[in-house]
Amino acid sequence: MADSFSASWSALLAAVADLADDDFGRPSGCAGWLVRDLVCHLVIDAQDVLITLATPAATAPTRDAATYWTVTHTPPTGEDPLDALTVRLAAAYQDPALLRFHLDDVGSAAGRAARLADPAARVGTQGEVLTTADYLSAYVLEWTLHHLDLTAHLPDAPPPPPEPLAEARALLERVTGELFPAALSDTATLLVATGRLPPTPGERTTLGALAARLPFVIG
Repeated sequence: MADSFSASWSALLAAVADLADDDFGRPSGCAGWLVRDLVCHLVIDAQDVLITLATPAATAPTRDAATYWTVTHTPPTGEDPLDALTVRLAAAYQDPALLRFHLDDVGSAAGRAARLADPAARVGTQGEVLTTADYLSAYVLEWTLHHLDLTAHLPDAPPPPPEPLAEARALLERVTGELFPAALSDTATLLVATGRLPPTPGERTTLGALAARLPFVIG
């Protein structure tokens, strides 16, 4: 929904805006990507949001917020051609200020478009049709996971807000069809379930049989 989308996206944009130039060269939580590569990916994501919200569809929805995502059990390596293209694009910015400005510019527009969108309207993307509400809800998971990726090696950076974290966890459970143990925090669930961190011995015990099925790679 637009409120959750706005909360998660605004928090992520603010976290990027506060990064020091040196932070862009640090590792991110995405395999094979530096922080600058992740930020470049966010620029592309924001463009995708703008394109999708400007692509009305007249047919019935074929996906919802959960079925928008696919699940595999193979973690990314960073060697996918699109991932490699993102790295080259990020390097072309050279000055982190340019990348920071571009995300703020396109990202702010995507945020405004989301707030103005009719939740009941239908939009088309990747050959599928969703309501605007479902499309924006799907992106709460995207923004929250990438906020965790952004801050993975930046301990002083602000974490995602609690509400989007809880909503992202709930959506992850719908996407995977699994109910993760309540004893695991929302952050731990998102990081461990998606393979961003290996479970600690204690988390593995808490997960029980679910531990053998990790990771659930969302794409």
